[in-house]
Amino acid sequence: MNDVVTSYKNAPTHTITAGEVTFTYRDLGPRSGTPVVFLNHLYGVLDNWDPRVVDGIAAKRRVITFDNRGVGAATGSTPRTIQAMAADAVTFIRALGLEHVDIHGFSMGGMIAQVIVQTDPQLVRKLILSGTGPAGGEGIKNVTALSHLDTARALLTFQDPKQFLFFTRTANGRRAGKEFVTRLKERTTDRDKTMSPIAYSNQLKAIHRWGLEQPHDLSAIRQPVLVANGEHDRMVPTKNSYDLVRRLPNSELVVYPDAGHGGIFQNHDQFVKTALEFLAR
Repeated sequence: MNDVVTSYKNAPTHTITAGEVTFTYRDLGPRSGTPVVFLNHLYGVLDNWDPRVVDGIAAKRRVITFDNRGVGAATGSTPRTIQAMAADAVTFIRALGLEHVDIHGFSMGGMIAQVIVQTDPQLVRKLILSGTGPAGGEGIKNVTALSHLDTARALLTFQDPKQFLFFTRTANGRRAGKEFVTRLKERTTDRDKTMSPIAYSNQLKAIHRWGLEQPHDLSAIRQPVLVANGEHDRMVPTKNSYDLVRRLPNSELVVYPDAGHGGIFQNHDQFVKTALEFLAR
């Protein structure tokens, strides 16, 4: 661990056991400063993070990605609530001996991040919420139907479902989607286990419940928050990003034109620059 790893493609996979779960994680970037913990999306394992985003942030900050309970190679069974996933994430963060972190939560990860900052506010310095929405947010309860539909579309056209779920169907969006899917294959050794169908099903149930919840009071969250999304997010409709910024007292919004749910991956150069500037402030 003394040699600083700078590339996600070559970052070794580690394990740590806490709360009866053996979590798998990767850890890269400089050792100083507040680490940035990445919280993953629905059906996301370690290899689903865009290496351009991870490497871009890790050029200046320590970045930790991990598989939460029951995800990828991590043990245990995946919870059916966002709140339980948040408790597991806190267990993992504390097991690493970290007392203060920045969190980047994408999609479902952004929902988990919102719970963590409310249950363990002293743990979190800053938040980046991308492609996500608040509890009870508009359209979030439809994620299951949309995921099934686009998975079917992808199978019929021999494409990756993320091509439909994360990107627009414009020429720009199609190209960005293909480039993103190609980048996810750059790592060829020591790849993570794919998600089990039961873990995926449990995650869908948790997101559905989140979409049906009463809105949380976000006014007590004092941490600086950067909210980012594409302007045409089908999975977690973009109006949820505007809603978050309206309700979070210390927040700012970036919306990428001609981009969808995966806007931060389509615009990885701009996103990394904005995120690093926000984290350094």
